Order: sequence, then structure tokens, then C-alpha cells
Amino acid sequence: MITLLKPVEEAWQPYDFLPDPTSDGFYEQVKELRERVQELPDEYFVVLVGDLITEEALPTYETILNNAEGVRDITTSSTKPWARWSRGWTAKENKHGDLLNRYLYLSGKVDMRSVEKTIHYLIRSGVDFKGKNDAYRGIVYASFQERATHISHANTAWLAKQHGDTKLAQICGTIAADEKRHEVAYVMMMSKLFEVDPNYSILSFADMMRMRISMPGELMYDGHDENLFAHFSAVAQRLGVYTAKDYADIVEHLVDKWKVEKLTGLSSEAAEAQDFLCQLAPKIRKLDERAQSKGRHRRSNVPVLFPFKWIFSREVKLW
Repeated sequence: MITLLKPVEEAWQPYDFLPDPTSDGFYEQVKELRERVQELPDEYFVVLVGDLITEEALPTYETILNNAEGVRDITTSSTKPWARWSRGWTAKENKHGDLLNRYLYLSGKVDMRSVEKTIHYLIRSGVDFKGKNDAYRGIVYASFQERATHISHANTAWLAKQHGDTKLAQICGTIAADEKRHEVAYVMMMSKLFEVDPNYSILSFADMMRMRISMPGELMYDGHDENLFAHFSAVAQRLGVYTAKDYADIVEHLVDKWKVEKLTGLSSEAAEAQDFLCQLAPKIRKLDERAQSKGRHRRSNVPVLFPFKWIFSREVKLW
């Protein structure tokens, strides 16, 4: 896993993608940035801000990782591989929030005070991590979430490019690539656990899926909207940034990566979990198709609009 963390001297920094404040052309660069973002619709900024806020709640995620049974680093300075990975992963993830935050600040398109309040609330609220302090469940969760964030950032990159902001597309694409490498690391670790302890590994995987893995920003709140995450998710679903189909695809991907279907010699309880996992992705897709069909019928042609504080209370279509 450690080899998937680039040395600091080889890693990108937020400064590499932003206007250079020491340059004589700084104000011109900022002006160009602000001109590019004019082509981006309000709904795009809603999903980008949601992604930013999720990244910025990093202190909570590091605490969860660092408190798992068996890998806990009490000193926060351990030289053991897991502790080194945890700190290196945190340092890398920290840059994602920094970069998006500065870009949005310079864009002038979002209410940064509202965004900062939401970050403050989310870090203070924590994350509803249902895996408790179990390392197996934590690694399942991380494997899932890193792939989910990879998909989300990759899709925001594609949308930025479609609307003509190639620099923002590069930024989101770079973050997506980082998330992909992190996914590889966690999936690799869980693969090893499946080799040495298949029964508990598959039970942990099934338990996390039965509880449904929710995005780490689930508790986000801006001081006004009690259902902010649901509203943000609705926009992300409509734009295709992160959807129920993506959720099903991730389940299927992990079942395949961890060779769940091919496991043998399992306990009766683990074999039951195996059946559940192998049937889960198709089941989620069917449920989503029904929900989408019912939703279209119920909503008819009347759009539902919602004012997001993040974009100065401008209304955005939820569905």
C-alpha cells in the first residue's frame, strides 16, 4: 500500500493548478478563471460544492481510520505500515479539499461563507460510520467510498470539460486519479484479508452492505436545510455525477475483485452472506428502476426547484 503513495517531492500541490499570486499576471489569470466558470450552470456548482465539503471533513475520516481495532495508532507517530499509510493518505486527501476550496473561492460563483459553515457543521457532527471500530468493516467502507469518490470526481471533470472549463476538468480529473489509487490500496488490503480470513471478511462485507453504505457527507448541514444531503444527492443523481446505478456497479465490482462468488469452505453463516452479496447488485438495479418509474409517474412534468444557500439561494432543479 505504501508504494501507492507518491513521495512528497513527486506529488502535485494545489499551487500547481491555481493562478500564481507571485506573478505579474495574477489578476489576469484570476479574470480568465472567472470567465471560464461563467459557462458552468448553478447545478454544477451544487455538486462540486458537495464534493468539496465531503473532502474537507477529513479530520473525521482520519479519526475513524486511526481508531480501528488491531491497527490503532495511539501515538499518531507509529512507523508501522498502517499508521504510515493512514498519515500519507490523509496528507494526500487534504490537498483535494484545499484545491477545490481555493478554485471556488476565486470563481466568485458560490457563497463561501455558507460553504465554510457547512464544513464546520459536518466536522463537528462527525460521520455515522456503522462499522464501529472494526478494521475489516472500515476497509470495506474505504474500498467502497474511494471508488464512489473516484466516480463522482471523474464525472464532475467530464461535465466541466463539456461546459468549456478545461482547467477545472483537469483539477477534478487529477483528484479522481488519486481516489482511484486509494481504492486500489484498500481493495488490495481487503483481498489479503479474504485470503487469510474468508469467513469474517465476507461477513463484514455483507454487514456493511445490509446497512447500506452512505456517503461520508450524509450529515452535512448549512444552518438552514435539514435535508441538505438529500437535496444535494438528488442533483447529483439527475446530473449523473453519482447515481444508484453507480452504487450497484460498485457492489458488483467489489464482489468480483474479492472473488466472492468463488469462495469455498465457508461456514453456513458466511455462505448465506455469499448468496446475499452475489445477488445484491441486480437487486439494487431492479429497485432503482422501480423507484425511477414511480418517480416519473408521481412527478409528471412538474419540476421541483430548491434554493441552495451555497449558491446565494438560487434555485436548482432537483427532478
